[in-house]
Amino acid sequence: MLHGRRPLALTGALARALAFALAFNVVTLQAATAAPVARDYQDPHFAYFVTGDPLAPGAARTVFGIALMGGGGRVDEAFRAIATRAGHGHVVILRAVSDGSFDPTDGDYGEAFMNEWGPVVSAETIVFHDRAASYDPRVLEALRRADGIFLAGGDQANYLHYWKGTPVQELLNAHVAANRPIGGSSAGLAILGHYSYTAADGGSLESKVALSDPYDPGVTLESDLLHFRHLDHVITDSHFSARCRLGRLIAFVARLAAEQDATVFGLGIDEHSAVLVDDTGQGRLLAGSEGSAWLVRLGAPASTLAPGKPLRAGRVSIERLDGNSTLDLRRGAVVHPAASGTIGVRAGTESGTSFASGILRRETVPPDED
Repeated sequence: MLHGRRPLALTGALARALAFALAFNVVTLQAATAAPVARDYQDPHFAYFVTGDPLAPGAARTVFGIALMGGGGRVDEAFRAIATRAGHGHVVILRAVSDGSFDPTDGDYGEAFMNEWGPVVSAETIVFHDRAASYDPRVLEALRRADGIFLAGGDQANYLHYWKGTPVQELLNAHVAANRPIGGSSAGLAILGHYSYTAADGGSLESKVALSDPYDPGVTLESDLLHFRHLDHVITDSHFSARCRLGRLIAFVARLAAEQDATVFGLGIDEHSAVLVDDTGQGRLLAGSEGSAWLVRLGAPASTLAPGKPLRAGRVSIERLDGNSTLDLRRGAVVHPAASGTIGVRAGTESGTSFASGILRRETVPPDED
């Protein structure tokens, strides 16, 4: 009769050695398979800043929304709207700086999304230095998983040069089409409309120049970058009242109405002010805004619109929004405007005076204006 052998008993030093080896191997395996920790870094083509965990699960649900911010100061409610509509998931902040610099403060928006406006699962800031960044798989993956996006200020010409015709352009349009929120301030606001002023000549166009010649080389307009619903007939402008930009917005609208879109209208946002557009195409000035928003459209085509000649337009409709107003982007109109009227422009200036005369043009640019 055959009997099975009894298992070998491990005692003493042999047992302790085997236990140590098993524990070491488990720890080593865990370290080798753990997800990498995301950190700030600088690539030759872009800088990257991160707070939170970009590899964690994102939002279960997002809600459409477009936050239009005039620059010159933050409106906290606009950023909270982005975080909330992004389901407190992953937020990506985009900037563009052509000099290749690495400024640690560029990550401040991410910290604020985490600690003031969120919290969010993660906030990643990508600072583009050139067009090559728009093809980098790391950049594209961050945009694909973004639940919300914010376009910061700076120079909108960089956004145009770096993004147009690249996967970044496609991903931004797909992001909003998927009912995910987006916002932009200053230069970021400038490119959110279907039409945009690009500042591609390197300057910042003054109203007196645009009114004196709507075909001046500084009138650089774009119509094929971002295509968001409810903004398909809109050109935006920032720092509106403080920099007297009504005149240049009138010139932009006159050009676009004559050449591309008879239903186009302009939307100017004052400094430290923001409008939130919802999925019905209704926009409202957010709490904390210190200024207004302005809707500009032509009631009739400009009667003089030619290279080298000052603009002449007899019926320019202007409506100002305050906290009690609603912007209806489907109709290009304001419900309960704080002020409204029709002005005429002759020889490049307003014929008469109106409630908007003070922001039509200026002769001197402040030396401390960026």
